Amino acid sequence: MSKPTPSLPSLVVLFALLSCSSAPAAKPEPRQAADELIGLWGSEKTFGPWIKGELVVDGRSSEWRARIAGFDVPARADDKGAVAFVLPEQIGEFRGHLQDGGKWLEGHWIQAAGRYPYNDRYASPVNLVEVVPHVWRGTVTPLEHRISFYLQVDRLPTGALTAFIRNPEANFFRGRTWDVELKDGTLLLRSKDQRMDGKFDAKSQQLWLGVLDDQPPLVFSRRARENALGFYPRSSTSEYVYRAPIAEDDGWQVGSLSDVGLDQRRISELVQKILNASPSLSNPVNIHSLLIARHGKLVLEEYFYGYHDRRAHDMRSASKTYTSVLVGIAADRNPKFGPDTLVYSVFKKYEPFANWDQRKAKMKVRDLLQMTTGFYCDDSDDSAPGSEDNVQRQTQQPDWTKYTLDLPMAGDPGGDMAVYCSMDTNLALGAVREVTGQWIPDFFGTYFARPLQITSYFMNLMPTGEAYGGGGLQLRPRDELKLGQLYLSGGVWNGRRVVGERWVRESLFLRAHFQRRMDIDVNHGYGYAWHTRPLQVEGRVVRDYYAGGNGGQLVIVVPDLDLTVAINGGDYGEGRKFFRWELELLPQYILAAAAR
Repeated sequence: MSKPTPSLPSLVVLFALLSCSSAPAAKPEPRQAADELIGLWGSEKTFGPWIKGELVVDGRSSEWRARIAGFDVPARADDKGAVAFVLPEQIGEFRGHLQDGGKWLEGHWIQAAGRYPYNDRYASPVNLVEVVPHVWRGTVTPLEHRISFYLQVDRLPTGALTAFIRNPEANFFRGRTWDVELKDGTLLLRSKDQRMDGKFDAKSQQLWLGVLDDQPPLVFSRRARENALGFYPRSSTSEYVYRAPIAEDDGWQVGSLSDVGLDQRRISELVQKILNASPSLSNPVNIHSLLIARHGKLVLEEYFYGYHDRRAHDMRSASKTYTSVLVGIAADRNPKFGPDTLVYSVFKKYEPFANWDQRKAKMKVRDLLQMTTGFYCDDSDDSAPGSEDNVQRQTQQPDWTKYTLDLPMAGDPGGDMAVYCSMDTNLALGAVREVTGQWIPDFFGTYFARPLQITSYFMNLMPTGEAYGGGGLQLRPRDELKLGQLYLSGGVWNGRRVVGERWVRESLFLRAHFQRRMDIDVNHGYGYAWHTRPLQVEGRVVRDYYAGGNGGQLVIVVPDLDLTVAINGGDYGEGRKFFRWELELLPQYILAAAAR
């Protein structure tokens, strides 16, 4: 209900009262009180998911039941061994198949869409074992929705307070500094185009800030190095001491740097550089993990900023390269499908197509993988209807495959000039689904994850429930690095063929180039979702191939040196920083260590 408008006489009286007795100006907080804000403050929050833990599927009667987290719901089972159930309001879902005569029930858990920073549904593997006849038990371990913020407050020489905020998971507030004001316990952070209101309680040494738009203010408390894991590279300031990785039951052979001819001094210099980095806005090495393998052995495994070997990392657009692998596996299994397959011949069920253009009839699967489709799609162009942001924001068409097929054309398919378009790669993954008839998480688990001894992963899903092929796959760093080793070994992992050698060669061939968008991005080539460029190493030129994602997600292959490298980072939206890791840090430290 709207408030009544004051009458004119009332306004006149009010004006007179204000003129005769102006309110005293607010007193600024004494400098001594404001000084209590100086230092580091931190807040960590978990938004769930709360549906996790033991899952039991009971098929001892005609009505199958499933129990998890206090829920007891009916399950569906068909004569082909498929088993599925959905929790109320779709807060969780399971899809699986009986294996080995019913001894196992293997499938995927689909967790509900969460909050910051992972607001998509994710599918992760769940394996249940038969504990008594027709009863299977396993454990659901979903992707945890966690978010953390660190507020550093300092006093400038002018006497004014200034602050910056670090957010390891998504790099919210990147590059932004804030003017800080404190008046009577009310805290105000103001930047060039944004303000943030909060409160400060000196007695409890806590402050509250509304860092998340649709959430209540988060509580921040005092932090030091030992309890600010997402702010400092490590809790200890001790000098780095190299230790070889520990062997696990995950297929990796381990060794030391000296075992594989890598100069330990150069590698240690790089790790020390990461550890010595000041946790400021300008930190050039905001690296979460660094792993190196050479001659098939994992010889370096280091984690920073609270990340560790069991924590999956968002691969962002490096996930596109995993899509390319799945296309190759599908082509190996179906001789009628491959890089020269006409795209629209695969998607006949989506007819008719909007914005039909005869150029679409010439588009091939290879164009999807090397981003030469000619679609009006450019992720760096806000006006392009096919840009990733525009597709994901629109709500008229929940099937992004159909949306992409209906895009208008902006050029001819083919050629050697790539235009970065996430929907190209996503459509390639849609082609895998069409030619195999399998739900992509099942296909990924059966033909990629299992052969590579990967037991934990999280595939983000589109509104239709199918996996998204343009980014967002989450993997443990040790498992990320397996992609590089797989291609370095010609498609073989520990003696088992995963993808054809011919596909590997074709994928790594330099096929197209990206237009230069910043001065440091030079000689940027592209294969089948593999980036590539020549690098100078002590007077020698070597070519690398890498899967690359926003923030500094890199899986790098250097065939000439029999070397693979995996890097994860947190510089989302700051390409000038993380581009330098492959362009400068890689040749300066890692490749130089191998060259010697």
